[in-house]
Amino acid sequence: MADLNQGVEITKSLRKVNKDEMTHKNPELRKHHTAVPFKSQTAEYKPVGMAKKAAVKIPPKFELEDGKKWVVEYQEGATITIDDTNMKQIVYIYKCNKSTIQVKGKVNSIILDSCKKTGLVFDALVSGSEVVNCQSVQVQAQGQCPTVSIDKTDGCMVYLNKECLDCQIVTAKSSEMNVSVPRDDGDYDEHPIVEQFRSYWSPTKKVFVTECVDSLG
Repeated sequence: MADLNQGVEITKSLRKVNKDEMTHKNPELRKHHTAVPFKSQTAEYKPVGMAKKAAVKIPPKFELEDGKKWVVEYQEGATITIDDTNMKQIVYIYKCNKSTIQVKGKVNSIILDSCKKTGLVFDALVSGSEVVNCQSVQVQAQGQCPTVSIDKTDGCMVYLNKECLDCQIVTAKSSEMNVSVPRDDGDYDEHPIVEQFRSYWSPTKKVFVTECVDSLG
């Protein structure tokens, strides 16, 4: 602290550097002071990413379990026909792609789960058919079918026969749904299923009333 208090007087004690000691004046001194080259750290940086897992291909499955449940799974571009059926059996179709499944005879129910671009054709059902988590699928009923349930599905075309025009279509969280019904000339008329609804409070009924948006004028 005493040296700092000297002010400008402290510079008097500094030794003057001669010209032969200055590196910019003396080339010989620069030879002994080689600059350290700049080394970029980013050149050696190698990001560590997560290794991509190879997609595991699951083999297709088509079998009757315990004589009660037909299982059709992981079919790719296949055509499957199930003909050894009875009214106590159910059919479960899972993760099939670009395939066609035909169920002959009368079974209890059919479930189409997580399928893409797949077609289902059946003769008759005791309870009904269910379509869930599917994309761009078709369902054709050639006989009795009390209900068709469509849940979390984008793109579903349902074809009804004259014998099942009383079929009830139940939908939830789905889009692009259409139902084709036969005409007298044998051709089909296509009808879209409403996707949007409006609900409002009814002071007289003391309940919420829900209407189809597409039917509003």
